[in-house]
Amino acid sequence: MKTILKIGTRGSPLALAQTDLLIGLLRAKHPNLRQDGAVEIVKIVTSGDRIQDRPLSEAGGKGLFTKEIEDALLAGTIDCAVHSMKDMPTQLPTGLTIPCLLSREDPRDAFFSLKAKTLDELPPGSVVGTASLRRQAIILARRPDLKTALLRGNVGTRLKKLEESVVDATILAVAGLKRLGQGHLVKHILEPDVMLPAVAQGAIGIEVRKNDDRVNNLLSEVHCPMTELRVTAERAFLGVMDGSCKTPLAALMSVPDSQRQARLDVLVARPDGSDVRKASFTGTVSTLRDAQQLGERAGQEIRTKLPRGYLAV
Repeated sequence: MKTILKIGTRGSPLALAQTDLLIGLLRAKHPNLRQDGAVEIVKIVTSGDRIQDRPLSEAGGKGLFTKEIEDALLAGTIDCAVHSMKDMPTQLPTGLTIPCLLSREDPRDAFFSLKAKTLDELPPGSVVGTASLRRQAIILARRPDLKTALLRGNVGTRLKKLEESVVDATILAVAGLKRLGQGHLVKHILEPDVMLPAVAQGAIGIEVRKNDDRVNNLLSEVHCPMTELRVTAERAFLGVMDGSCKTPLAALMSVPDSQRQARLDVLVARPDGSDVRKASFTGTVSTLRDAQQLGERAGQEIRTKLPRGYLAV
């Protein structure tokens, strides 16, 4: 039969697992997508996949995992694209939008080591492998006696490096492990008060062309409004901070309570962990505009208190 939907994605195990999740949800809502050949997965290699020898912050940061996929979307060779929202720049290319967010998975980070059960139990001088400036800054602020080293690659690659003693510990996102069916590997979760997650961590966004009503209508059936509220607030904070990928930033909005009150925890830091600043903001969040305003307020108040030159450019 003729292909109804072409979905663009990176070719990593996690990216494909996230794409399979989307397909399963769509097929549950749209019987015509259950037929063989109705959905095609188009794997696209991005700049972020090619660069393995240095931190992505040195190569351009956010956008490295999305540009080639967005180019295919604009060219019409795919109908939609599956992204980890933590990888998405705050500004999208003209003509593209993210109308669909899947239900958010656990946004927290998990600690892995064969030498200690927790981050605090690591012996002085231990090396923690990470490619995240956010994780690096928080680790060094909490444990300045530790060292960090660049560790890139998928989950399997990073766990193998741990087994080979290339590093003494590493940090992985709980969401990714669960989506890969490896949630059982998680032994110690780093709570947000210890390691605040990356903006939109655990959220999957589906990007489409704005004028493609057919695809937008298909995706509307699997959209999660609560995830959209939370991600909107966190990304609004990121947008106001306007830091490059050389500035460690983190944000996490809680699920609004019965009174629609929500809390947004944010963090900005120097990469070496020498100056970490945290703050919490609360507000009534019933609409996307409410969420946007909460995130913007957090960013504006934090920015006014930072010394000149704090945000890397």
